[in-house]
Amino acid sequence: MDRLEAMSILIAAVETGSLSAAGRKLGTPLPTISRKVAELEAYLHTRLLVRSTRRLTLTDSGAAYVAACKRILEQVGEAERTASGEYNAPKGDLIITAPVVFGRLHVLPAINDFLSHFPDINVRLVLSDRNVNLIDDHVDMAVRIGPLPDSSMVATRVGSVRRVVCGSPAYFADHGLPNAPADLSAVSCVTFDVLASATSWSFATPGSNAEQTVAIHSRLSVNTAEAAIDAAVAGVGVTRVLSYQAAKAIEQGKLVAVLEEFEPEPMPVSLLHAGQGLLPLKMRSCLDFVAPRLRKTLLPPKHDGWPIRD
Repeated sequence: MDRLEAMSILIAAVETGSLSAAGRKLGTPLPTISRKVAELEAYLHTRLLVRSTRRLTLTDSGAAYVAACKRILEQVGEAERTASGEYNAPKGDLIITAPVVFGRLHVLPAINDFLSHFPDINVRLVLSDRNVNLIDDHVDMAVRIGPLPDSSMVATRVGSVRRVVCGSPAYFADHGLPNAPADLSAVSCVTFDVLASATSWSFATPGSNAEQTVAIHSRLSVNTAEAAIDAAVAGVGVTRVLSYQAAKAIEQGKLVAVLEEFEPEPMPVSLLHAGQGLLPLKMRSCLDFVAPRLRKTLLPPKHDGWPIRD
C-alpha cells in the first residue's frame, strides 16, 4: 500500500465531503478510492470515517490522523520542492487571499504584473472577506486589514487605510453637512455590518487620546461595502466604509467625505504568511514584488509603532 497516496485520498475525501467527490477531484474511480481508504483503515486497525447517505464524518482517531497527514504531506511537498530546485529558482504555484474589493482594486493589478515578470509561477487569487486559516486552507499568503492577533504567522506591514464617513452631495444639500460626530444623530445612516455597529459609531477626539461614541439611526443595514456605497450614492443616508472602498465614488463626485478630522486611527494592512521553515523563493519573490507596489497605493502609518520590513 502506498501510504502517501492513501493519505492524499483520505484528505481529499474529508475536504470534498464524500468518496465519490474525492474520486472526481483526483480523477480516480470510486471503487479505487473506497479500496484505498479501507486498506488504510485496515492497516491502522481503526475506523477513520463514518459513512452516511449524506456526508462523511471523521471519528476522533480519524480527525487526529488527518491533521497529522496534512503536516506529513506538507513536509514531503517541501522536500520535493527543495530537491526540484524551487528554492534556487522562482517557480511553482501560490495561493493568495485578499478582501474582495481591496483584492480587485489593489492586489490583482500587482499580481498581474508579478506574473508577467515570473513566467514559471502560477497564482490562485482567492477574493473573500472571510479570514481563512492559512494552514488549514493551504494558503501561502493573505492580505489582512486591521490589527493582527498574536500568532506564529509572519506579517509584513504595507500601509494603512482609513474609515471614512461619506454621503451624496444631494443628501448633504437637503440635510446639511455634519461638522462634528454628534451631528450624525440628525441624519439617516447606511451601516455596513462587517465594519461597524448599526447603532453607534466611534470617533477620535482631536487633541486628545479619548474616543467618542455617538448613537446613529440606521435606515439600512447591508453586508457588503459596495451595497453601502450604492445606497449612499442613491441618497438613502450617510455611510461609513474604508477609504479604498469609497475612493472611486468620491473621485467621481458621487460621494463627499466628511468628519475627516475625527477619523479613528487608520487600520493597518499587512501581508501574512506562515513563518515555519525556509521561505520558498516563489514566496520571497512574491513578497518582494507585491509589498512595495501596495505601499505606493496605501497610506503610510500614522505613527512609528508598526515597523515595515523591506
